[in-house]
Amino acid sequence: MDRRSFIGSGTSAAAGFFLREPQREFDVRAFGAKGDGTTLDTAAIQAAIDAAAAAGGGARVLVRGAAKYLVGALRLKSNIDFHLAGDATLLASPDAAAYPGPGSGVLMADDAIGLTISGSGHVDGQGMKFVTSYSTTDERWEPVSFRPRIFSLRRCRDLEITGVSFGHAPFWGLHLLGCERVLVDGIAVRNFMDLPNCDGIDPDHCRDVEIRNCDIVSADDAIVIKTSDQEIDYGPSHNITVKDCRVTSRDSGLKIGTETFTNISKIRFERCVIRGGRGPTITHRQRGNISDVEFNDIQVVAEHHAARWWGWGEAINISVRPRVAGAAVGTLRDIRLRNVRGRAENSVRIDGSPENPIEDVVLDNIDITIDKWTGYPGGKFDNRPTMAGVEGLEAHDTPVFSIRNANRVLLKDCKAKWGVTRQPYWGPALEVENVKDFQLVGFEGEASDPAKFKAIVRGD
Repeated sequence: MDRRSFIGSGTSAAAGFFLREPQREFDVRAFGAKGDGTTLDTAAIQAAIDAAAAAGGGARVLVRGAAKYLVGALRLKSNIDFHLAGDATLLASPDAAAYPGPGSGVLMADDAIGLTISGSGHVDGQGMKFVTSYSTTDERWEPVSFRPRIFSLRRCRDLEITGVSFGHAPFWGLHLLGCERVLVDGIAVRNFMDLPNCDGIDPDHCRDVEIRNCDIVSADDAIVIKTSDQEIDYGPSHNITVKDCRVTSRDSGLKIGTETFTNISKIRFERCVIRGGRGPTITHRQRGNISDVEFNDIQVVAEHHAARWWGWGEAINISVRPRVAGAAVGTLRDIRLRNVRGRAENSVRIDGSPENPIEDVVLDNIDITIDKWTGYPGGKFDNRPTMAGVEGLEAHDTPVFSIRNANRVLLKDCKAKWGVTRQPYWGPALEVENVKDFQLVGFEGEASDPAKFKAIVRGD
Protein backbone atom coordinates (compact mmCIF):
# COMPACT_ATOMS: atom_id res chain seq x y z
CA MET A 1 0.00 0.00 0.00
CA ASP A 2 1.46 3.35 -0.98
CA ARG A 3 1.31 6.45 1.23
CA ARG A 4 -1.71 8.02 -0.44
CA SER A 5 -3.70 4.79 -0.46
CA PHE A 6 -2.86 4.33 3.21
CA ILE A 7 -4.05 7.83 4.10
CA GLY A 8 -7.24 7.30 2.14
CA SER A 9 -7.93 3.96 3.84
CA GLY A 10 -8.44 5.64 7.23
CA THR A 11 -6.17 3.04 8.89
CA SER A 12 -4.18 4.26 11.89
CA ALA A 13 -0.40 4.37 11.53
CA ALA A 14 -0.17 3.38 15.19
CA ALA A 15 -1.58 -0.01 14.26
CA GLY A 16 1.74 -0.85 12.68
CA PHE A 17 0.45 -1.72 9.24
CA PHE A 18 2.53 0.88 7.41
CA LEU A 19 6.30 0.97 7.20
CA ARG A 20 8.08 3.74 5.34
CA GLU A 21 11.49 3.28 3.82
CA PRO A 22 14.08 5.84 4.97
CA GLN A 23 13.68 8.96 2.89
CA ARG A 24 16.72 10.02 0.89
CA GLU A 25 17.58 13.69 1.33
CA PHE A 26 19.21 16.09 -1.11
CA ASP A 27 20.39 19.24 0.61
CA VAL A 28 20.52 22.20 -1.78
CA ARG A 29 23.62 23.49 0.05
CA ALA A 30 25.48 20.36 -1.04
CA PHE A 31 24.74 21.33 -4.64
CA GLY A 32 26.20 24.81 -4.24
CA ALA A 33 23.23 26.95 -3.09
CA LYS A 34 24.50 29.96 -1.12
CA GLY A 35 21.32 31.20 0.52
CA ASP A 36 22.71 34.71 0.92
CA GLY A 37 19.79 36.46 -0.79
CA THR A 38 21.95 37.95 -3.55
CA THR A 39 23.56 35.01 -5.36
CA LEU A 40 21.23 33.45 -7.94
CA ASP A 41 20.70 29.91 -6.62
CA THR A 42 18.44 28.62 -9.37
CA ALA A 43 20.95 26.23 -10.95
CA ALA A 44 22.11 24.75 -7.62
CA ILE A 45 18.57 24.09 -6.37
CA GLN A 46 17.53 22.70 -9.75
CA ALA A 47 20.46 20.27 -9.58
CA ALA A 48 19.20 19.03 -6.20
CA ILE A 49 15.69 18.61 -7.63
CA ASP A 50 17.00 16.65 -10.60
CA ALA A 51 19.07 14.38 -8.37
CA ALA A 52 16.12 13.68 -6.06
CA ALA A 53 13.88 12.90 -9.02
CA ALA A 54 16.49 10.48 -10.38
CA ALA A 55 16.65 8.75 -6.99
CA GLY A 56 12.85 8.38 -6.91
CA GLY A 57 10.86 6.94 -4.06
CA GLY A 58 9.74 10.28 -2.67
CA ALA A 59 13.25 11.63 -2.10
CA ARG A 60 13.35 14.95 -0.28
CA VAL A 61 14.89 18.16 -1.58
CA LEU A 62 15.93 19.98 1.58
CA VAL A 63 15.97 23.78 1.46
CA ARG A 64 17.51 24.63 4.81
CA GLY A 65 16.23 27.43 7.01
CA ALA A 66 17.96 30.57 8.28
CA ALA A 67 18.69 31.51 4.67
CA LYS A 68 17.22 33.37 1.70
CA TYR A 69 17.67 31.85 -1.74
CA LEU A 70 17.34 34.13 -4.78
CA VAL A 71 15.81 32.08 -7.61
CA GLY A 72 14.15 32.22 -10.97
CA ALA A 73 11.91 29.42 -12.24
CA LEU A 74 12.48 26.03 -10.59
CA ARG A 75 11.03 22.92 -12.25
CA LEU A 76 9.73 20.39 -9.75
CA LYS A 77 9.34 16.76 -10.75
CA SER A 78 7.47 13.57 -9.93
CA ASN A 79 7.81 11.62 -6.69
CA ILE A 80 9.80 14.14 -4.69
CA ASP A 81 9.14 16.16 -1.54
CA PHE A 82 10.29 19.74 -2.06
CA HIS A 83 10.75 20.77 1.57
CA LEU A 84 11.19 24.36 2.73
CA ALA A 85 12.54 23.79 6.21
CA GLY A 86 12.26 26.18 9.15
CA ASP A 87 12.28 29.79 8.01
CA ALA A 88 13.82 29.11 4.61
CA THR A 89 12.78 31.74 2.05
CA LEU A 90 12.82 31.64 -1.72
CA LEU A 91 13.13 35.16 -3.16
CA ALA A 92 11.70 35.61 -6.66
CA SER A 93 14.24 37.15 -9.01
CA PRO A 94 12.96 40.40 -10.55
CA ASP A 95 14.79 39.58 -13.81
CA ALA A 96 12.32 38.46 -16.50
CA ALA A 97 15.11 36.43 -18.11
CA ALA A 98 15.02 34.13 -15.06
CA TYR A 99 11.63 32.76 -16.21
CA PRO A 100 10.72 30.82 -19.37
CA GLY A 101 7.95 33.22 -20.44
CA PRO A 102 4.22 33.89 -20.02
CA GLY A 103 2.49 31.66 -17.50
CA SER A 104 5.72 30.77 -15.73
CA GLY A 105 6.30 30.87 -12.00
CA VAL A 106 8.89 30.54 -9.26
CA LEU A 107 7.88 26.92 -8.60
CA MET A 108 6.79 25.09 -11.74
CA ALA A 109 5.83 21.54 -12.65
CA ASP A 110 4.42 19.90 -15.75
CA ASP A 111 2.83 16.44 -15.63
CA ALA A 112 4.34 15.66 -12.23
CA ILE A 113 2.87 12.67 -10.36
CA GLY A 114 3.21 12.25 -6.60
CA LEU A 115 4.79 15.66 -5.99
CA THR A 116 4.78 17.06 -2.45
CA ILE A 117 5.63 20.64 -1.46
CA SER A 118 5.99 20.84 2.31
CA GLY A 119 7.58 22.57 5.25
CA SER A 120 7.18 25.81 7.17
CA GLY A 121 9.25 28.00 4.82
CA HIS A 122 8.16 30.87 2.63
CA VAL A 123 8.20 32.07 -0.98
CA ASP A 124 8.54 35.86 -1.33
CA GLY A 125 7.45 37.08 -4.76
CA GLN A 126 9.00 40.55 -4.26
CA GLY A 127 5.94 42.07 -5.91
CA MET A 128 7.07 45.67 -5.48
CA LYS A 129 9.90 44.97 -7.94
CA PHE A 130 7.30 44.34 -10.66
CA VAL A 131 5.41 47.66 -10.51
CA THR A 132 5.74 51.15 -11.97
CA SER A 133 3.57 53.93 -10.51
CA TYR A 134 0.95 54.22 -7.77
CA SER A 135 -2.51 55.81 -8.14
CA THR A 136 -3.93 57.35 -4.97
CA THR A 137 -7.35 57.55 -6.68
CA ASP A 138 -7.42 53.88 -7.65
CA GLU A 139 -5.48 52.82 -4.54
CA ARG A 140 -3.31 50.44 -6.54
CA TRP A 141 0.06 50.00 -8.17
CA GLU A 142 0.39 49.71 -11.93
CA PRO A 143 2.28 46.52 -12.88
CA VAL A 144 5.02 45.99 -15.43
CA SER A 145 4.32 43.87 -18.53
CA PHE A 146 5.84 40.62 -17.20
CA ARG A 147 5.01 39.21 -13.78
CA PRO A 148 5.65 35.62 -12.71
CA ARG A 149 3.26 33.51 -10.69
CA ILE A 150 4.43 32.02 -7.40
CA PHE A 151 3.35 28.49 -8.39
CA SER A 152 2.60 27.36 -11.95
CA LEU A 153 1.63 23.69 -11.73
CA ARG A 154 0.16 22.08 -14.86
CA ARG A 155 -1.39 18.63 -15.34
CA CYS A 156 -0.07 17.37 -12.02
CA ARG A 157 -1.67 14.40 -10.28
CA ASP A 158 -1.58 13.25 -6.67
CA LEU A 159 -0.24 16.61 -5.57
CA GLU A 160 0.11 17.76 -1.95
CA ILE A 161 1.00 21.28 -0.77
CA THR A 162 1.11 21.57 3.00
CA GLY A 163 2.30 24.03 5.60
CA VAL A 164 4.27 26.44 3.42
CA SER A 165 3.49 30.13 3.00
CA PHE A 166 3.96 32.70 0.29
CA GLY A 167 3.46 36.41 -0.11
CA HIS A 168 4.15 39.63 -2.03
CA ALA A 169 3.05 37.82 -5.19
CA PRO A 170 3.60 39.85 -8.38
CA PHE A 171 0.72 38.02 -10.06
CA TRP A 172 -1.37 34.89 -9.32
CA GLY A 173 -0.17 32.90 -6.35
CA LEU A 174 -0.93 29.17 -6.53
CA HIS A 175 -2.13 28.42 -10.08
CA LEU A 176 -3.24 24.82 -10.56
CA LEU A 177 -3.98 24.18 -14.25
CA GLY A 178 -5.47 20.85 -15.32
CA CYS A 179 -4.44 19.14 -12.06
CA GLU A 180 -6.14 16.11 -10.48
CA ARG A 181 -6.24 14.69 -6.96
CA VAL A 182 -4.85 17.69 -5.12
CA LEU A 183 -4.63 18.52 -1.42
CA VAL A 184 -3.75 22.06 -0.29
CA ASP A 185 -3.63 22.16 3.49
CA GLY A 186 -2.64 24.81 6.01
CA ILE A 187 -0.92 27.33 3.77
CA ALA A 188 -0.75 31.05 4.57
CA VAL A 189 -0.74 33.84 1.97
CA ARG A 190 0.18 37.47 2.64
CA ASN A 191 0.00 39.46 -0.57
CA PHE A 192 -0.04 43.22 -0.99
CA MET A 193 -3.49 44.82 -0.72
CA ASP A 194 -2.79 47.37 -3.45
CA LEU A 195 -1.31 45.18 -6.19
CA PRO A 196 -3.85 43.87 -8.77
CA ASN A 197 -4.15 40.27 -10.03
CA CYS A 198 -2.34 38.77 -7.05
CA ASP A 199 -4.91 35.99 -6.47
CA GLY A 200 -4.33 33.55 -3.65
CA ILE A 201 -5.27 30.10 -5.00
CA ASP A 202 -6.61 29.43 -8.53
CA PRO A 203 -7.81 25.87 -9.31
CA ASP A 204 -8.25 26.11 -13.09
CA HIS A 205 -9.64 23.15 -15.10
CA CYS A 206 -8.99 20.95 -12.03
CA ARG A 207 -10.66 17.84 -10.63
CA ASP A 208 -10.83 16.23 -7.18
CA VAL A 209 -9.28 19.06 -5.20
CA GLU A 210 -9.49 19.83 -1.48
CA ILE A 211 -8.32 23.17 -0.08
CA ARG A 212 -8.51 23.40 3.70
CA ASN A 213 -7.24 25.31 6.73
CA CYS A 214 -5.76 28.15 4.68
CA ASP A 215 -5.36 31.80 5.75
CA ILE A 216 -5.19 34.16 2.77
CA VAL A 217 -4.77 37.92 2.43
CA SER A 218 -4.67 39.22 -1.15
CA ALA A 219 -5.91 42.30 -2.99
CA ASP A 220 -7.50 40.22 -5.73
CA ASP A 221 -9.58 37.05 -5.44
CA ALA A 222 -8.46 34.91 -2.51
CA ILE A 223 -9.68 31.50 -3.71
CA VAL A 224 -11.14 31.40 -7.22
CA ILE A 225 -12.24 28.38 -9.26
CA LYS A 226 -12.20 28.88 -12.99
CA THR A 227 -11.82 27.39 -16.46
CA SER A 228 -9.61 29.80 -18.37
CA ASP A 229 -9.31 30.07 -22.15
CA GLN A 230 -6.53 27.68 -23.20
CA GLU A 231 -5.14 26.44 -26.50
CA ILE A 232 -5.36 22.82 -25.35
CA ASP A 233 -8.17 21.01 -23.53
CA TYR A 234 -7.40 20.78 -19.82
CA GLY A 235 -10.88 19.47 -19.03
CA PRO A 236 -13.58 20.85 -16.73
CA SER A 237 -13.35 21.92 -13.11
CA HIS A 238 -15.20 19.32 -11.04
CA ASN A 239 -15.44 18.08 -7.46
CA ILE A 240 -13.58 20.85 -5.63
CA THR A 241 -14.01 21.49 -1.91
CA VAL A 242 -12.82 24.55 0.02
CA LYS A 243 -13.30 24.35 3.77
CA ASP A 244 -12.21 25.90 7.06
CA CYS A 245 -10.43 28.81 5.40
CA ARG A 246 -10.12 32.48 6.38
CA VAL A 247 -9.78 34.94 3.48
CA THR A 248 -9.35 38.71 3.06
CA SER A 249 -9.59 40.45 -0.31
CA ARG A 250 -10.44 43.74 -2.02
CA ASP A 251 -12.35 41.70 -4.60
CA SER A 252 -14.00 38.33 -3.90
CA GLY A 253 -12.99 36.11 -1.04
CA LEU A 254 -14.49 32.89 -2.43
CA LYS A 255 -15.33 32.92 -6.12
CA ILE A 256 -16.20 30.97 -9.26
CA GLY A 257 -15.25 32.83 -12.48
CA THR A 258 -14.66 35.28 -14.06
CA GLU A 259 -13.15 32.88 -16.65
CA THR A 260 -15.76 30.17 -17.32
CA PHE A 261 -14.90 28.82 -20.77
CA THR A 262 -15.69 25.16 -20.00
CA ASN A 263 -17.91 23.42 -17.45
CA ILE A 264 -17.66 23.83 -13.69
CA SER A 265 -19.59 21.50 -11.38
CA LYS A 266 -19.80 19.99 -7.90
CA ILE A 267 -18.15 22.81 -5.99
CA ARG A 268 -18.38 23.11 -2.19
CA PHE A 269 -17.36 25.99 0.07
CA GLU A 270 -17.77 25.14 3.76
CA ARG A 271 -17.08 26.80 7.13
CA CYS A 272 -15.17 29.79 5.81
CA VAL A 273 -14.76 33.40 6.92
CA ILE A 274 -14.65 36.18 4.30
CA ARG A 275 -13.71 39.83 4.54
CA GLY A 276 -13.65 41.47 1.12
CA GLY A 277 -15.19 43.55 -1.62
CA ARG A 278 -17.66 40.70 -2.18
CA GLY A 279 -18.84 37.73 -0.19
CA PRO A 280 -19.61 34.40 -1.94
CA THR A 281 -19.35 35.10 -5.67
CA ILE A 282 -20.13 33.45 -9.00
CA THR A 283 -19.24 35.66 -11.97
CA HIS A 284 -20.32 33.71 -15.06
CA ARG A 285 -19.21 35.38 -18.30
CA GLN A 286 -18.34 32.71 -20.91
CA ARG A 287 -19.64 29.61 -22.68
CA GLY A 288 -19.17 26.93 -20.01
CA ASN A 289 -22.03 25.59 -17.89
CA ILE A 290 -21.94 25.93 -14.11
CA SER A 291 -23.98 23.64 -11.85
CA ASP A 292 -24.18 22.02 -8.43
CA VAL A 293 -22.52 24.70 -6.31
CA GLU A 294 -22.99 25.09 -2.55
CA PHE A 295 -21.79 27.68 -0.05
CA ASN A 296 -22.51 26.50 3.49
CA ASP A 297 -21.71 28.04 6.87
CA ILE A 298 -20.00 31.20 5.64
CA GLN A 299 -19.32 34.34 7.69
CA VAL A 300 -19.12 37.57 5.68
CA VAL A 301 -17.96 41.15 6.06
CA ALA A 302 -18.24 42.84 2.63
CA GLU A 303 -17.25 46.46 2.10
CA HIS A 304 -16.71 49.08 -0.61
CA HIS A 305 -13.27 49.86 -2.03
CA ALA A 306 -11.91 52.27 -4.60
CA ALA A 307 -13.93 52.12 -7.83
CA ARG A 308 -11.33 50.37 -9.98
CA TRP A 309 -11.46 47.30 -7.75
CA TRP A 310 -14.28 44.92 -8.75
CA GLY A 311 -16.74 44.32 -5.95
CA TRP A 312 -19.01 46.94 -4.43
CA GLY A 313 -19.51 45.49 -0.98
CA GLU A 314 -22.05 42.80 -1.97
CA ALA A 315 -22.88 40.29 0.74
CA ILE A 316 -23.43 37.69 -2.01
CA ASN A 317 -22.94 38.20 -5.75
CA ILE A 318 -24.20 35.58 -8.23
CA SER A 319 -24.42 36.94 -11.79
CA VAL A 320 -24.67 35.88 -15.46
CA ARG A 321 -24.02 38.10 -18.48
CA PRO A 322 -21.62 38.19 -21.44
CA ARG A 323 -18.27 39.80 -20.84
CA VAL A 324 -18.23 40.82 -24.51
CA ALA A 325 -21.38 41.91 -26.31
CA GLY A 326 -22.92 39.10 -28.36
CA ALA A 327 -20.79 36.32 -26.87
CA ALA A 328 -22.40 33.07 -25.76
CA VAL A 329 -22.73 32.39 -22.03
CA GLY A 330 -23.53 28.96 -20.64
CA THR A 331 -26.15 28.07 -18.04
CA LEU A 332 -25.94 28.65 -14.29
CA ARG A 333 -28.14 26.38 -12.22
CA ASP A 334 -28.50 24.42 -8.99
CA ILE A 335 -26.92 27.03 -6.72
CA ARG A 336 -27.37 26.66 -2.97
CA LEU A 337 -26.38 29.10 -0.24
CA ARG A 338 -27.03 27.96 3.32
CA ASN A 339 -26.19 29.46 6.70
CA VAL A 340 -24.53 32.62 5.41
CA ARG A 341 -24.41 35.44 7.94
CA GLY A 342 -22.69 38.75 8.44
CA ARG A 343 -22.73 42.42 7.53
CA ALA A 344 -22.22 44.18 4.24
CA GLU A 345 -22.41 47.56 2.54
CA ASN A 346 -24.38 46.15 -0.39
CA SER A 347 -27.02 43.59 -1.26
CA VAL A 348 -27.36 39.86 -1.57
CA ARG A 349 -27.61 39.71 -5.38
CA ILE A 350 -28.90 36.89 -7.59
CA ASP A 351 -28.70 38.54 -11.00
CA GLY A 352 -29.24 36.68 -14.25
CA SER A 353 -30.04 38.19 -17.63
CA PRO A 354 -33.48 38.13 -19.31
CA GLU A 355 -32.23 35.81 -22.05
CA ASN A 356 -30.22 33.62 -19.66
CA PRO A 357 -31.85 33.37 -16.22
CA ILE A 358 -30.21 31.68 -13.25
CA GLU A 359 -32.11 28.50 -12.40
CA ASP A 360 -32.81 26.45 -9.26
CA VAL A 361 -31.52 28.70 -6.50
CA VAL A 362 -31.85 28.07 -2.76
CA LEU A 363 -31.13 30.76 -0.16
CA ASP A 364 -31.55 29.04 3.21
CA ASN A 365 -30.93 30.79 6.53
CA ILE A 366 -29.20 33.84 5.10
CA ASP A 367 -28.86 36.50 7.82
CA ILE A 368 -27.44 39.80 6.51
CA THR A 369 -27.24 43.27 8.01
CA ILE A 370 -26.73 46.15 5.58
CA ASP A 371 -24.68 48.96 7.13
CA LYS A 372 -22.23 51.66 6.12
CA TRP A 373 -18.75 52.14 7.59
CA THR A 374 -16.40 53.12 4.75
CA GLY A 375 -16.18 56.50 3.01
CA TYR A 376 -16.73 55.16 -0.54
CA PRO A 377 -20.01 56.01 -2.32
CA GLY A 378 -22.87 53.51 -2.29
CA GLY A 379 -26.14 53.28 -4.17
CA LYS A 380 -24.76 51.17 -7.03
CA PHE A 381 -24.76 47.58 -8.28
CA ASP A 382 -21.42 46.31 -9.61
CA ASN A 383 -22.02 44.35 -12.84
CA ARG A 384 -18.39 44.13 -13.86
CA PRO A 385 -16.82 42.74 -15.89
CA THR A 386 -19.09 43.27 -18.89
CA MET A 387 -19.25 45.27 -22.10
CA ALA A 388 -22.65 43.89 -23.08
CA GLY A 389 -24.81 47.00 -22.87
CA VAL A 390 -25.10 46.95 -19.08
CA GLU A 391 -23.55 49.61 -16.91
CA GLY A 392 -20.51 48.38 -15.04
CA LEU A 393 -21.58 50.36 -11.98
CA GLU A 394 -25.36 50.61 -12.18
CA ALA A 395 -27.13 53.27 -10.11
CA HIS A 396 -29.54 51.37 -7.87
CA ASP A 397 -31.04 51.57 -4.40
CA THR A 398 -29.64 49.00 -1.97
CA PRO A 399 -32.12 46.31 -0.88
CA VAL A 400 -30.96 43.58 1.46
CA PHE A 401 -32.01 40.91 -1.08
CA SER A 402 -32.17 41.53 -4.85
CA ILE A 403 -33.35 38.68 -7.09
CA ARG A 404 -33.51 39.43 -10.85
CA ASN A 405 -33.95 37.25 -13.93
CA ALA A 406 -34.16 33.79 -12.40
CA ASN A 407 -36.32 30.65 -12.45
CA ARG A 408 -37.27 28.52 -9.46
CA VAL A 409 -35.92 30.42 -6.47
CA LEU A 410 -36.52 29.56 -2.81
CA LEU A 411 -35.83 31.98 0.06
CA LYS A 412 -36.21 30.05 3.30
CA ASP A 413 -35.75 31.42 6.82
CA CYS A 414 -33.81 34.45 5.61
CA LYS A 415 -33.35 37.64 7.65
CA ALA A 416 -32.93 41.18 6.31
CA LYS A 417 -31.57 43.76 8.75
CA TRP A 418 -30.34 47.37 8.70
CA GLY A 419 -27.46 48.90 10.63
CA VAL A 420 -27.44 52.22 12.47
CA THR A 421 -25.66 54.33 9.82
CA ARG A 422 -28.73 55.08 7.70
CA GLN A 423 -28.19 56.00 4.04
CA PRO A 424 -30.64 57.71 1.63
CA TYR A 425 -30.14 54.99 -1.02
CA TRP A 426 -31.10 52.12 1.28
CA GLY A 427 -34.21 50.40 -0.05
CA PRO A 428 -36.58 47.48 0.55
CA ALA A 429 -35.76 44.32 2.43
CA LEU A 430 -36.55 42.27 -0.67
CA GLU A 431 -36.66 43.17 -4.37
CA VAL A 432 -37.73 40.51 -6.88
CA GLU A 433 -37.84 41.22 -10.61
CA ASN A 434 -38.62 38.85 -13.51
CA VAL A 435 -38.47 35.68 -11.43
CA LYS A 436 -40.59 32.63 -12.30
CA ASP A 437 -41.66 30.20 -9.55
CA PHE A 438 -40.49 32.24 -6.57
CA GLN A 439 -41.08 30.84 -3.07
CA LEU A 440 -40.73 32.81 0.16
CA VAL A 441 -40.80 30.85 3.42
CA GLY A 442 -40.19 32.29 6.89
CA PHE A 443 -38.76 35.63 5.74
CA GLU A 444 -38.00 38.28 8.41
CA GLY A 445 -37.28 41.92 7.66
CA GLU A 446 -38.73 45.24 6.63
CA ALA A 447 -37.68 48.10 4.39
CA SER A 448 -35.14 50.64 5.54
CA ASP A 449 -37.99 53.17 5.37
CA PRO A 450 -41.30 51.27 5.63
CA ALA A 451 -43.22 54.38 4.59
CA LYS A 452 -41.28 54.51 1.32
CA PHE A 453 -40.47 50.89 0.48
CA LYS A 454 -42.11 47.53 0.89
CA ALA A 455 -41.22 44.25 -0.74
CA ILE A 456 -40.92 45.00 -4.45
CA VAL A 457 -41.95 42.31 -6.90
CA ARG A 458 -41.94 42.85 -10.67
CA GLY A 459 -42.69 40.33 -13.40
CA ASP A 460 -44.02 36.80 -12.86
